[in-house]
Amino acid sequence: MSLVLDEHRIYLGDKHRLAAFMRAVSSVVKSGHTVLDLASGTGIMGLLACRAGARRVYSIEMGRMVAVGREVARANGYGDRVVFIKGYSTHVDLPEKVDVVVADQIGNFGFNAGVIEFFADVRRRFLKPEGVTIPRRMDLMLAPVEAVDLFDQVEFWNSSPADFDFSSTRALAANTDYLVDLSAKSVCGDAVVIASVDLNHAATEPFHGEATAIIRRSATMHGLGGWFTAELAAGISVTNSPIAAERIERRQIYFPIDRAVQVVEGD
Repeated sequence: MSLVLDEHRIYLGDKHRLAAFMRAVSSVVKSGHTVLDLASGTGIMGLLACRAGARRVYSIEMGRMVAVGREVARANGYGDRVVFIKGYSTHVDLPEKVDVVVADQIGNFGFNAGVIEFFADVRRRFLKPEGVTIPRRMDLMLAPVEAVDLFDQVEFWNSSPADFDFSSTRALAANTDYLVDLSAKSVCGDAVVIASVDLNHAATEPFHGEATAIIRRSATMHGLGGWFTAELAAGISVTNSPIAAERIERRQIYFPIDRAVQVVEGD
């Protein structure tokens, strides 16, 4: 439980994340609204919804944090307005439709924590026809990066550990994504949108995209960095971009390429 609590301490301590969600919830939730707080953790999104005037909040959490959230709601005077439900959102039911669904199920590269699948399910079963989601949209971003230390993780498989040949594993390592902390100085070209997802309408079918990034300095390109920008509500966004001044505390994804490439400005 201590590790779970510490994870949520980091979420609550992320001032850029918390401030953005505070503004988004207060701008979307109106007096009398019903709200679904999906994967609620400490219940912070539900508390923000109550403060904004929500009549009822349904707080769904599958882990032991549901007990923590319940106590926090009581301690803040909202115990009678927040209903806690333990389980996966896809396996539970609600007694009524809701006006707003709020969740931070945004992975390091946007979609990879299940936000598209979870939102598609709750829109179909729980959300009123005129209801909205927070976030409402996300852009998946890619940028060329120079990151020799990360590329060394791929090259490791050619190093013959204990004098054995592991080189057949390198192709797998070169086609794997890595959870990383990218620095701004590692980015050597434009960050581009590879795909945009409208979370108020997106289905679970595969999607694709393409983009062209321009190199902005001479470098050795070792792959692509991936992150997201999520629009929570009109004019309110969060991002884990390493080049953003007000990024949230969330790591990025590194996609290696098979061979490092020398690039110059304008490529």
